[in-house]
Amino acid sequence: MTTHQPTFRLATLGAAMCAALLMTACGGGDDDPSFKTLDGKQPQVIAHRGYSGMYPEQTRMAYEKAADAGADMLELDMHMTRDCQLVARHNAWLSDSTNIADVAKTNATVAARKRTTKGMLVNVKYPAIPANGPSQYLSDLVEPGNQKSDLKALIVDGEDHTNDWSISDFTMQELRDWIAGTTLDNRADRPTEWNGKLPLISVQDVIDIAAAKGKSLGRTIPVYAETKNPYWNNQQAIANGCGSGGHPFEDAVMALLEKNKLNSKDAAIYIQSFDPESLKYLRKAGMKAKGVQLIDGNDFDLKDGSMVYITTDEWTFISGRPYSWTLAGDARTFAAMQTPAGLAEIKTYADGIGPWKPQILAHSVVPFKEGAGLKDVNTLKDTGLIANAHKAGLIVHSFTFRNEAGRLAGIYKGDPVQEFLAYYRLGIDGVFTDFTPTGVKARDAYIAELKNQ
Repeated sequence: MTTHQPTFRLATLGAAMCAALLMTACGGGDDDPSFKTLDGKQPQVIAHRGYSGMYPEQTRMAYEKAADAGADMLELDMHMTRDCQLVARHNAWLSDSTNIADVAKTNATVAARKRTTKGMLVNVKYPAIPANGPSQYLSDLVEPGNQKSDLKALIVDGEDHTNDWSISDFTMQELRDWIAGTTLDNRADRPTEWNGKLPLISVQDVIDIAAAKGKSLGRTIPVYAETKNPYWNNQQAIANGCGSGGHPFEDAVMALLEKNKLNSKDAAIYIQSFDPESLKYLRKAGMKAKGVQLIDGNDFDLKDGSMVYITTDEWTFISGRPYSWTLAGDARTFAAMQTPAGLAEIKTYADGIGPWKPQILAHSVVPFKEGAGLKDVNTLKDTGLIANAHKAGLIVHSFTFRNEAGRLAGIYKGDPVQEFLAYYRLGIDGVFTDFTPTGVKARDAYIAELKNQ
């Protein structure tokens, strides 16, 4: 947690960034200090995986601490277990942020569930030209026509995780009993006291935590749940005998909404996904709750701030385009979603978008120098995405705001509050952050700034 900066520093840096950012939102003189959000209300601070900057992500402690710190919403990822339960977990594989490798040393059952079968290469259906990325991607259907073979390899949306453990090979109770969670992002720079000591929890647990903390704090705290890797989860679930039809994963989400009386437009929940097919299916299945289309990218070019979607490796299939587009032979990338036509299409099945930060403020180094990195970024330019999304009637929630200096563009001078302020001034409707208190602190500074205009 950063300390409060003197008012003069906020004002000075704010003025400097107005020039650098080329943004109209920075200007003063407005008689009406109203927010530039779509609904005119203050931007929302969304606790990304809970208060994950200080506590093991997607654990009870992380969510309770986030609520206590002032989070407006609690964000989580959803996967499906072997017994068809929804679990709060970011990745489908387990070794990167749990203690499963250590558990496997003494638990023969866990050790035996490591997936060691290699995936199968599949040809893309769209034109196999360099402009579209690799001509083949990996699949975990290692025996064509045999759905059960999906349970042998561990290939998640084209990403290879051979010699790891899959969350879909464990029941919810086994995950609770055997696997303890840790921190995934920036773990070297974050506290380790509770790492490996807190169990994984279910999506229902997060809903219950939000309700309980909301009651004790006297306010409503919505949950913000992502259908993670929906195609993969559906194929795993079908192989595990979960439900019927082709979408047991989304069907489980619908059942959860109905069970908790959250299937209404004003319910205290958002459902988000990088894959439009997941959200479209949910709408057709009767989801009335708010939906958000997440928008990803692989990198950005520091010469001009342009986004990079197509790569020469598997990341094209992971972060460059929705996986359902790859499967359907659609060569477009996430860039298509940011056009007026793309935003209009999103409006037919969702209430908002969740873009990556540099898709809102293009990051560049001027003049460019070879070897430049994030620390050298000295120019940020409004892409107009927030304004265009608002014009289409869509809210904008951007990811992910972090405190660590290595995650901040150089223009912010190591002060994470300045990054929040840059986006608040543009009219962003909400921010996903690992550090709830910093988001709240920056919002307070922004409100004070508006009142002084």
